[in-house]
Amino acid sequence: MIPNQHNAGAGDHQPAVFRMAELDTDLDHILPSPVLPPFWAKLVVGLVAIVCFARSYDGDFVFDDSEAIVNNKDLQAETPLGDLWHHDFWGSRLSSNTSHKSYRPLTVLTFRINYYLSGGFYPVGFHVVNILLHSGISVLMVDVFSILFGGLQYTSKGQRLHLAPRASLLAALLFAVHPVHTECVAGVVGRADLLCALFFLLSFLGYCKACRESTKEGMHSSTFWVLLSIFLGAVAMLCKEQGITVLGLNAVFDILVIGKFSVLEIVQKVLHKDKSLENLGMLRNGGLLFRMTLLTSGGAGMLYVRWRIMGTGPPAFTEVDNPASFADSVLVRAINYNYYYSLNAWLLLCPWWLCFDWSMGCIPLIKSVSDWRVIVLAALWFCLIGLICQALCSEDGHKRRILTLGLGFLVIPFLPASNLFFRVGFVVAERVLYLPSVGYCVLLTFGFGALSKHTKKKKLIAAVVLGIVLINMLRCMVRSAQWRSEEQLFRSALSVCPLNAKVHYNIGKNLADKGNQTAAIRYYREAVRLNPKYVHAMNNLGNILKERNELQEAEELLSLAVQIQPDFAAAWMNLGIVQNSLKRFEAAEQSYRTAIKHRRKYPDCYYNLGRLYADLNRHVDALNAWRNATVLKPEHSLAWNNMIILLDNTGNLAQAEAVGREALGLIPNDHSLMFSLANVLGKSQKYKESEALFLKAIKANPNAASYHGNLAVLYHRWGHLDLAKKHYEISLQLDPTASGTKENYGLLRRKLEQMQKKDV
Repeated sequence: MIPNQHNAGAGDHQPAVFRMAELDTDLDHILPSPVLPPFWAKLVVGLVAIVCFARSYDGDFVFDDSEAIVNNKDLQAETPLGDLWHHDFWGSRLSSNTSHKSYRPLTVLTFRINYYLSGGFYPVGFHVVNILLHSGISVLMVDVFSILFGGLQYTSKGQRLHLAPRASLLAALLFAVHPVHTECVAGVVGRADLLCALFFLLSFLGYCKACRESTKEGMHSSTFWVLLSIFLGAVAMLCKEQGITVLGLNAVFDILVIGKFSVLEIVQKVLHKDKSLENLGMLRNGGLLFRMTLLTSGGAGMLYVRWRIMGTGPPAFTEVDNPASFADSVLVRAINYNYYYSLNAWLLLCPWWLCFDWSMGCIPLIKSVSDWRVIVLAALWFCLIGLICQALCSEDGHKRRILTLGLGFLVIPFLPASNLFFRVGFVVAERVLYLPSVGYCVLLTFGFGALSKHTKKKKLIAAVVLGIVLINMLRCMVRSAQWRSEEQLFRSALSVCPLNAKVHYNIGKNLADKGNQTAAIRYYREAVRLNPKYVHAMNNLGNILKERNELQEAEELLSLAVQIQPDFAAAWMNLGIVQNSLKRFEAAEQSYRTAIKHRRKYPDCYYNLGRLYADLNRHVDALNAWRNATVLKPEHSLAWNNMIILLDNTGNLAQAEAVGREALGLIPNDHSLMFSLANVLGKSQKYKESEALFLKAIKANPNAASYHGNLAVLYHRWGHLDLAKKHYEISLQLDPTASGTKENYGLLRRKLEQMQKKDV
């Protein structure tokens, strides 16, 4: 047994001779090799972490990466850097009612730097940074675990002693190879969790330094380190909201470990009515109370600023995101929340069934206490209560410290995802377990040490530990490969959550993007069957049916979607397109107007409204609608083209030319705009300029039959008959069925024959 002073905080008298922590001695049978120096231990852990997730380095942008990175304008140079501080993680303004309220500007800033250094949306650079971050965090864990297991002990020269090298190495390896981390490492958006964890751990280490300095150099040095720790906690929160919980962990560490506050001792004094309770050392410790005041003030300030930044209040989630939070019964909500906690615990214990999304029927609600799954809740709380009692009431100070900090790391970072303080937008999310897994690794390592101490089958325990590390490494590699592409990722979820409508929806969307509409329809129908209120699946299915000219069913699906969610602007627009195709023009116009009502800045809807007006020969309304589309989205090529064509067809050549030049000024490399403007210039007998634009359009898109055909018409009018003949022939080679080109080519050939006869 280690003397008490070896379990104490920084303020205790330093003995001349130090012994290894008891846990490390117990682990000697599991890691019998010579103790690695800290540098080599960190090198091993860092390399193992890289090996586990290296297969994801050349993966695609998958799942949420599309919205957070590819479609996020905050990554591009055109967006001022200052906007990052007013936008959420997905690029929407925080003041918007539709904002997700995920405020992570520092994470988005790293994405922007990645984008700049990569020269675009090339995923390799993004993935490499994530892998290196996880490796760096795993290396940092060696120091963190050294403190958790060995305590804060220093030499006379002020160097911290590593009194638990085996325990810290084993725990760091268990952390580095845990498969539940795959989502954070292989999914680029997981960088928020990685950066948060990095600064979270730096804040904790800084606070440990503050505890040391509080007695070594006086109040000023300690205050600096506490303030630095709070600052790093704020940085962690700006990477992901979970970062603020480090302040709570620091407080627990200070009170229960440094201050050696013993619940068992307090209870005993209360029971025996001991008057010394009034002179409790913790209450007389001015340094501790001062640090608690700083932590409390810092945390309150951070929460206040965060709430002000959110603007309109918390985000609005739907029932499909978190069905338990919408249950009417408090008991049903409590039971299901606790069941979710048990599932998270199971993912840490047995990370074999992993899924990119656990919502939408993946985990059916527990609606009665007679449901057998209630047993799982009882098991969870039986284990937790047992651990808490040991952590707070054990007479062994060494054991108290390890269990307290293990539970602290397990529970405190998880609190924002617990639904206790506010509703969250998910059921289970593997990414939120990145930091809590630190506590799991502490408890697991402690458990292995205890087993090794109390059993004679030490080789069996060593084999189990080695097996867990190797199996987890293999699982990480397999799971990293699944995260390389959306198709593999989505299909891997079918075996885990076959009842999850979102899994079927995402597979269907992936198939539709690849052009396999028949298979996509099958998965979309299954998604709607599993969740009859899944409006996004209805919308996408309706779109495919519209393209396949199955208009009646498409209208029924889209009508049902807007009935379920009346503010679903995209579904209203698609319903308008279907109604337009069915010649129900008044209903189509009303649908378009409703879509614009719910989404005022909707350029595609204005474009489709313009097409409706053009079909009705309401030319002025059509031009106004298309102009609105281009105002909202200046690069809207289709709207510009339709304006040019309509003005051309109605004989307004000068106006068509002006619009065409304006459009090309905004989108100079759009060959369809070059083609449309070239047609207008040709009719205005500006042959040379028209020819130049035609040739430029053909260079950009050489296989467009109409480009060659219309250039041939230009040459035909211009009198360059040989060139006209050449481009008519190229056009017919590309599209032999073009009747207009055939007719014009016939006219040209007859004209050439007549000219030859005259020459003879």
